[in-house]
This record gives sequence, structure tokens and C-alpha cells, in this order.
Amino acid sequence: MRLQPLGDRVVLKQLTAEATTKSGIVLPGQEKEKPQQAEVVAVGPGGMVDGKEIAMCVKVGDKVIYSKYAGTEIKLDEDENYIIVKQSDILAILQ
Repeated sequence: MRLQPLGDRVVLKQLTAEATTKSGIVLPGQEKEKPQQAEVVAVGPGGMVDGKEIAMCVKVGDKVIYSKYAGTEIKLDEDENYIIVKQSDILAILQ
């Protein structure tokens, strides 16, 4: 990846929404709303941010849930969309 976040920023790759259930039922409304689940692809170094010591709690490969309107969307390649968020915008790590 050519993208290295600074400070307490985290780069996320949004996970695709399931359009069908495990039993094969098609869910037509899934494409309208973006999922709030993503995979961490890069993590900033943390350190001093706005006068506060920030320790990074997420690592590359973690699956996370983030705030609905958080971050900045960027497009690096034709089909690769990423979101850069502050660590505080991440609500939970999926295990």
C-alpha cells in the first residue's frame, strides 16, 4: 500500500454488504446503505496528538465497526476505495 496514515489516523477498507442471507434469500435494500464494517489496512504511529498521548489500539487486519459519518473517503485505484478515520471514530473491534 502506498498510503501511510499520520498521528492517530487509521486507513480502513470497507467490507461489502451481504446481498443474500445464508439460506439464499435476496435482500434488495442492502446496496443502498454502506456497511459500517471495515478491515484495517494501515495504522498511524500514535504518539502526541493535540497535546495528549495516544496509544494505538487497533492493528492491521482487525475487523472494526466505525461511526456512520466518520472519516474521509479516498480512491487510490480504479476499484479500491479506502476511508481514513481517527482512532476515536472506531467504535468496536469485531472478534
